[in-house]
Amino acid sequence: MAVINLKDINKPVKEHLDKFNDYFKDLMRTEVPLLNLIIKYMTQKRGKQIRPALVFLSAMICGEINKRTYTGAGLVELLHSATLIHDDVVDKSDKRRGIATINAEWNNKIAVLIGDYLLACGLLSAIDSDEYYFLKLMSQSVRRMSEGELLQIQKSGELETSEETYFTIIANKTASLLSTCCSLGAASTSDDKSLHEKMAEYGELVGIAFQIKDDIMDYESSSIIIGKPVGNDLKEKKLTLPLIHAIQNVPKKQAKEILKIVKSGNIKNDNLKRVIDFVHENKGIEYSEQKALEYSDRAIQIISGFDSSAAKESLINFSNYVVKREK
Repeated sequence: MAVINLKDINKPVKEHLDKFNDYFKDLMRTEVPLLNLIIKYMTQKRGKQIRPALVFLSAMICGEINKRTYTGAGLVELLHSATLIHDDVVDKSDKRRGIATINAEWNNKIAVLIGDYLLACGLLSAIDSDEYYFLKLMSQSVRRMSEGELLQIQKSGELETSEETYFTIIANKTASLLSTCCSLGAASTSDDKSLHEKMAEYGELVGIAFQIKDDIMDYESSSIIIGKPVGNDLKEKKLTLPLIHAIQNVPKKQAKEILKIVKSGNIKNDNLKRVIDFVHENKGIEYSEQKALEYSDRAIQIISGFDSSAAKESLINFSNYVVKREK
């Protein structure tokens, strides 16, 4: 089977993504020189454009891309960018996408204000276009993302080991935004609420598969491939699916020993290797890969009833991509 890549997935909407880059910059334009300097800095290295691509592909599978689609994509990307900037401040991150974060290049106060500015730009772009339904969808997503992040902080402190809690966290933290991308796209080209709901469910399922794969890579990839050290989640005392399943597969005494290492915060060198080996030996990776595949397959089933099109093929390929990618 040929390797699936984002470039090929995005082909049906490449023209729109190219136009969107300029549209996105225009949404942030200001008369304040410092703001323009920082916006130029933060847009010099664009990400994978996964979220706007999902908006455009979801719009295309339900109808014809139009001005409303750009409004929806802009709203998502502005609010997503704002949350990333705020996350970098909270996490004290120095790098993102290979360049210094805004908080590292300037300072925390400026970074927080930039995040607030992007949030305001997103909200105003929707209000100026009378897209109050879009605002409702996006606000629900931001609320879920906040709830997921806070729940993860709480459960990391408690070293919660239930799968149910894990899936609640990743559904809210990651899947909610991808779900919103897809429902916004559908809503921009169709008034059929059932299509909005189908695309929202597709995005939710793909988002869960995406996060499970991310969590798997924390146990098996190099920092060069995924941009973070192996065991980064462990060092932050985050119990993700590979470790949760492995812990559930062994006697309580052994599980307590592993949890004691994680709780100690001394996750480096021999301790890190011990936990990673424990996860591999007790089928944590295999189980998580199977779960990610199940969610990916369910996402494909959701859109199986749509008419054949380039957008449908790309959304199917994206669902396969999220579980087969290496970064």
